[in-house]
Amino acid sequence: MNIVLVHGAGGTPVTWTEVAPLLRDAGHEVVTVTNPMTSLEDDVATTVAAIRALGTPVVLVGHSYGGAVITGAGREPGVEALVYVAAFAPEEGETVNGIVSAYPPAEVSKFMKRGPDGEWWSDHSEEYYAEIAWDLAPSQRRAWNEESREVSNLIYTQATGVPAWRTVPAFYLVAADDKTLRPEIQRDMSARARMTVEEIEGSHFTPRVHPEAVVAFIEKAVAA
Repeated sequence: MNIVLVHGAGGTPVTWTEVAPLLRDAGHEVVTVTNPMTSLEDDVATTVAAIRALGTPVVLVGHSYGGAVITGAGREPGVEALVYVAAFAPEEGETVNGIVSAYPPAEVSKFMKRGPDGEWWSDHSEEYYAEIAWDLAPSQRRAWNEESREVSNLIYTQATGVPAWRTVPAFYLVAADDKTLRPEIQRDMSARARMTVEEIEGSHFTPRVHPEAVVAFIEKAVAA
């Protein structure tokens, strides 16, 4: 199967460092997208270009904000399944900001910083790792520090079009101890979209902490 992996806000394909080799070893063709994070629209277009370059059929996998991206990009013909890993799954007309604003703030909010032009980034202090990403290994923490990028406010405030999960089979892996995207938000989004759902313990960094479980979950989508 052709599989496209989409990172979250502030990230890069480093998100999939442990996952991508396992998928390739299993015989899949894998592409990891580097989105510009200038707007949701731009990121959807970049991901669609990756789908077209790889060829179909395709399974799209999104982590965190990457879920909002695959919700739009999944409308591309030939996308056979969507896999959300602790990810946003917006409804038509929703924004990422609108989703999180409907719930109490997640613990990560105290570590989020805002630039003069509205850009966002997270402060990766020792306190951040102790509370938000406690299960990342030291080498993974260094990688997250090095790869992190500022993101435009438009990735959070542009509204989603018709969501692909209305017509494409969708699967959701909930991070049960997530301090970045509250688990109840994950459960609510996946329930309303009637996705196939599993839960796993751990922080928001599921692809790095539990790569084998993520690959096994993707394989279920491939098999279905």
